[in-house]
Amino acid sequence: MAKIVAIANQKGGVGKTTTTINLGACLAGYGKRVLLVDLDSQGNATTGIGIQKGSYEQSMFDVIADGVSVKNIILDTCREGLFVAPASIDIAGLDQELGSELHREKRVKIALEEVRDDYDYILMDCPPALGLLTINAFTAADSVLIPVQCEFYALEGLGQLLNSIRLVQKAFNPDLQVEGVVPTMYNNTNLADDVINEIRGYFTDKLYDTVISRNIKISEAPSHGLSIIDYDPSARGAQEYILLAQEFLKRNGEKI
Repeated sequence: MAKIVAIANQKGGVGKTTTTINLGACLAGYGKRVLLVDLDSQGNATTGIGIQKGSYEQSMFDVIADGVSVKNIILDTCREGLFVAPASIDIAGLDQELGSELHREKRVKIALEEVRDDYDYILMDCPPALGLLTINAFTAADSVLIPVQCEFYALEGLGQLLNSIRLVQKAFNPDLQVEGVVPTMYNNTNLADDVINEIRGYFTDKLYDTVISRNIKISEAPSHGLSIIDYDPSARGAQEYILLAQEFLKRNGEKI
C-alpha cells in the first residue's frame, strides 16, 4: 500500500513542484513505483515531467469534480516506474464547482484509495494556497513534506501552514503527520546558513539533512520535460535529489 505524501507550502516559488518531480524520479530510480498527482492549476508537475498540455482529455479536475476514476487519467512518463495524474487549468475553479457539496474535502482521498495498492509512494504537488485542493491533499495524505527556501522570511507563513495541518488533523485526518522539512534554493552564504539554523530550531528532528542548492540545471530540466536525473545526472542538483531520496527512504524504514 502506497504512502501518500502531500508536498506543500503556501508560499510560491519554494521548490514544491521541483521537489515533487525530482524526488519522485529518484524514488523510481530505486525501483519504487511512484505516482505524481498534480493538484496545481498551472500544471507544472505535468509539463515538467514531459506531458504536454492538451495531449490528454481528462485530468484531476474530472476526478475530483465528476468522480472519474483516477485510473482513467494516469499517464506514463519517460522514467520507468514513474507515473502522473495530470492537472488542467479547470482545477482552479473547484471551490466554486463543488460549492457546499457533502464530503467535498475527501474527494482526493476517495479517488486515491482506488490506486493505493498499485504504488509504493504517491506524491501530491499542492498549489501555493491553503484552499480546498490543499485541504483535500492533507485529508488524503499520510504526511506533509514542506520545502522551505533558504532565504529571508523563509519561515513566514509556516505557522499558518502548520495550523492548517492541525485543523485537518482535527476535522478529517487525525493520523496526518509532518514528513519533514527540506531546505531548498541554498547558496553558500551566512544568511542561508542562518535560515537553516532557524528552521532547525523550529522543526528539530523534522529537518532533513539533505539541502537542495540553487542550480541552473535544475531550472533547465523542466523545459525539456525531464527530471534533473534524466536531464543531467552529473549535475549537483541531481546528486542532491538522489541524497534526498535516500534520506526519505531511510526515514521511512527502507533499506537502500
